[in-house]
Amino acid sequence: MTSEDVAASIPAHRMAGRLADPARNAVVESLLAVGLQRDNDFDRIAGMAATTLAAPVALVSLVGRDRQWFKSGLGLDLAETPIEQSFCAHALESADDMLVVPDATADARFATNLLVTGRHNVRFYVGVPLTVNDQRVGSLCVIDRVAREPPTAAQVATLRALAAIVASLFALKEGAHRGAIASAALVHEEKRRAIALEAASLSSWIWDVETGQVECDESLTVLFGLPPRRSMAGAAFFRAIDRRDARRTNDAFRRAIADGDDYFGEYRVRGATPSRWLAARGRVVERAPDGRPLLVFGVNYDITRRKDDEERQTLLLRELNHRVKNTLATVQALATQTVRHARDPREFLGAFSARLQALGAAHGLLSDHEWRNISLRELARTEVQPFDDPRRTRIAISGPDVTLTPDQALGLGIVLHELASNALKYGALSVPDGSVALGWQRAGRGAERRLVMRWSEHGGPPVEPPSRTGFGNILIQRSLAKVLDSEIRHEFRGSGVVADISFPMTE
Repeated sequence: MTSEDVAASIPAHRMAGRLADPARNAVVESLLAVGLQRDNDFDRIAGMAATTLAAPVALVSLVGRDRQWFKSGLGLDLAETPIEQSFCAHALESADDMLVVPDATADARFATNLLVTGRHNVRFYVGVPLTVNDQRVGSLCVIDRVAREPPTAAQVATLRALAAIVASLFALKEGAHRGAIASAALVHEEKRRAIALEAASLSSWIWDVETGQVECDESLTVLFGLPPRRSMAGAAFFRAIDRRDARRTNDAFRRAIADGDDYFGEYRVRGATPSRWLAARGRVVERAPDGRPLLVFGVNYDITRRKDDEERQTLLLRELNHRVKNTLATVQALATQTVRHARDPREFLGAFSARLQALGAAHGLLSDHEWRNISLRELARTEVQPFDDPRRTRIAISGPDVTLTPDQALGLGIVLHELASNALKYGALSVPDGSVALGWQRAGRGAERRLVMRWSEHGGPPVEPPSRTGFGNILIQRSLAKVLDSEIRHEFRGSGVVADISFPMTE
């Protein structure tokens, strides 16, 4: 055997040429990704190749680094073979654009090949390399089981033309496959984006400035109170903005996109009940050569809850400022009147501190309820509990559920504190067997509805009207002065103190 014959017999997988080229193998991998199932298009071309040479076998192969696969295999019951058995691998390495083997048993490269010595009995082979993306990736080949003369010039021309069609078909199918993958990825990305936007309560849009048309999520039109649509004239959205915000919003939006700034705005939706606030953010993503904006991308989202919170916070701060002023005036009056009626400093300190605590308890309740209406029962328990016996309830509270305004709560809180404080010092709560009944009920109808409350002491020492009017009594009479049309009747009966309180109901 000559040195040339020895070189020719080296297994194909050890060849150092195209088979080892990473760029070529990358193209093969992309074609394999389309799938190796048999394809009617390739079968038809293989059939034409077999007919051209009147041969029983025609194949369309893809050749990898270590293996070859058959995309079409007319007349051969194999789907793939190891690279060591591949005739097509040699076709790829051929200096010509065709490999012809008239008799494989007489060719040192193939004489011991299992396809030749085994049941397939390959003798004659003609293979034309397939070039895709400038890389030889496989071949269109024709095989016979008997030795034959090389093909004629006309047959060679036909095989080359068919091979070019196969290569183009591979490229088209691989491109379609990549397009399908990209389309599926785009669908997945769109779904992911939609879920993300929905989770963040965002509605996206694209405004074509030239046509004035807006492409958007259907949720955007719903936010604006418009019929659900994915495309609508931009003017329709501007018309859906509340008149109070329309001009400001329109001017700010057009100024921002003209100057190249991001747009950020907040506005109310026209006709929405209750009021609906939206926020918008937009950016120019495409401009004409002269700088005119062409496409604007943006999002809208509902900020009604935030606006409601801000409005409530503003009202609370305003109410708090009002209450602080009133409270300071009340504290000043408490201090002045307590000093005026106190016999010594210690009496002043105790009385003033207790009255401040009563005021503080009412303020605490109002703060817990954000200075909105509070429960009368909760207020009553808070004010009288310090004067009751924790081991045996001596102040009985009864009445329906009623809510009080802040003014009612502050005034009534001081009244209840003074009544309970006096009862503990001089009245029913000053003796072991004394008790107090605190109850209320609704009276009247419609605009004449009133809350009627009674404080009634029992079992205490005999009661006589005081010789002088103390500040506690003055507080009882005047603490509800801010509640229009309120009435307090404070009586010192022999059987015990009775206080009747009434004022208009607002609930």
